[in-house]
Amino acid sequence: MLTELRIQNFAIIDKLELRLGPGLTILTGETGAGKSIILDAVTMLIGGRADATVIRAESDAAFVEGTYALQGSAKEAVNEILKREELDDDPNHVTLTREVRREGRSIARINGRTVSLSLLREVGAALVDIHGQSEHLSLLDPRAHLGLLDRFADAAPLLADYRKTYHALLDLRRELTDLRAAQSDATRRTEMLTFQVDEIEAARLKKGEDEELRKERDRLANAESLAQHAQEALAVLDESTPDASAASDLLGQAAQALSALARTDPSKNDLSERANLLLENLTDLTRELRDYLEEIEFNPKRLDEVEERLNLIYQLTRKYGGSIEAVNNFGAEARAQLETISNASERIEALTEQESKLLEKLAAQAAQVSEKRKQAAETMSRGIEAELADLKMSAARFGVDFQTRPDPNGIPLADGARVAFDQNGFDRVEFMVAPNPGEGLKPLAKIASGGETSRLMLGLKNVLARADEIPSLIFDEIDQGIGGRVGLVVGYKLWHLARNHQVFCVTHLPQLAAFGDQHYQVQKLIDKNRTLTRVEKMDGDARLLELAQMLGEVGEGTLRSAHEILQTARQMIKESKK
Repeated sequence: MLTELRIQNFAIIDKLELRLGPGLTILTGETGAGKSIILDAVTMLIGGRADATVIRAESDAAFVEGTYALQGSAKEAVNEILKREELDDDPNHVTLTREVRREGRSIARINGRTVSLSLLREVGAALVDIHGQSEHLSLLDPRAHLGLLDRFADAAPLLADYRKTYHALLDLRRELTDLRAAQSDATRRTEMLTFQVDEIEAARLKKGEDEELRKERDRLANAESLAQHAQEALAVLDESTPDASAASDLLGQAAQALSALARTDPSKNDLSERANLLLENLTDLTRELRDYLEEIEFNPKRLDEVEERLNLIYQLTRKYGGSIEAVNNFGAEARAQLETISNASERIEALTEQESKLLEKLAAQAAQVSEKRKQAAETMSRGIEAELADLKMSAARFGVDFQTRPDPNGIPLADGARVAFDQNGFDRVEFMVAPNPGEGLKPLAKIASGGETSRLMLGLKNVLARADEIPSLIFDEIDQGIGGRVGLVVGYKLWHLARNHQVFCVTHLPQLAAFGDQHYQVQKLIDKNRTLTRVEKMDGDARLLELAQMLGEVGEGTLRSAHEILQTARQMIKESKK
């Protein structure tokens, strides 16, 4: 619900701050005092039209901000939006802000961060519903009717079962679509996939093979120089000449000399041991060099084979991926696609049969949902007509129009016809009303505006209160064209509606105002040649005086009448609680 409202430099309001509570809030005051201007500010706050004409004279910008305490289903709905947009600062509250500047720029904010106007409207629509002569009416939007009817009918369990089948059908149809598309292009796809699979599988690529081949290529390509360097090292290490002894011979002599030295001076045993270790390492080095020299292969033919293999690997990785692993994965996927295409006809036939069974199941479930809706629609219609009779619209009639749309791919009905369907079933629902005798039922969106519309909205809201999830409702000029006795009925119904919603009402009828849980008087003042709007909370004697002023010139008679109206309202509320 709306807990705080701040308005600045908006029309004739210079600065206004209201702290609001639950229940029914009444706004009264003389015509032109600014009551509807407050509602205009709220309309702008939740995404309504805004331009520079709303800015107070000699001001640069108009500013409206509202803080909402989130509760119930609205809390879940709003938090889902805020989480999606990464604006979920506080799960229990949300603050909306709208600013309009003199140059015409409009700025929308949620929780202090700038957002698009469409997002502000999305959040606002979940929080506030305004009913008046020029504001949007959610109940006049046919797209909202089906959801309201379903909630009124408590159709959620049946819809959940239906939607489970519906989504299973969507998944099956997506697979069918893919298979049929693949089948229609089967010949070309088969040829291409077969070529790719054969090319990859014939190569028999092994992970790490390319690296090993590059090493072998380097050895084969440099065999002559490798052999030369190895032979030179061996000659120095282990091949004596008449002019020079080999390193192994010289090191052996040194080892023998150090061994003799150690026998004489045992403290130098480590020198002898190190020399012997060097000799062993040199012997190992010589042996490994001889083995390596024997492995060096002067084989141009093998070099060509390695180059050819590396070139094949390069070509395949360039076509099918950057590595041997990627190429093999590509081949496996291509093989799977080939098998899918080859089995497509059988799979399509099986899926088509499953589709038929799912459609029959879906048709039965949709029919159950539709029947529950129609039963609820009759109950709703009787309840709304009773409400309208209390509001002196006894001749008004209400109904729910059910339509279907033909679709050759739709749900089969009992008569063999096929109709379009979606996640909500096959019903196309619209609320219909005939406000006056002799008129046929017409779409709710086409009824007359003004007080008649507001009373009709009140009747609808009272019946649909259990199904309506919007927490704050605003009624403007709901008392247009009705008298005092009906005003008591309207006031009581608004009070009753306010047990489950936060309700705001602008009224000129004291009989209606007497039911308010909170009562605010809106005044227009002149201060230093400037027109100002002031809002004061009415309690006790101040409220009694305001009700008397609404009846006429304040005197003993109007004060007594105002007191009687308050007592009557309190008695009606007391009796309703029994």
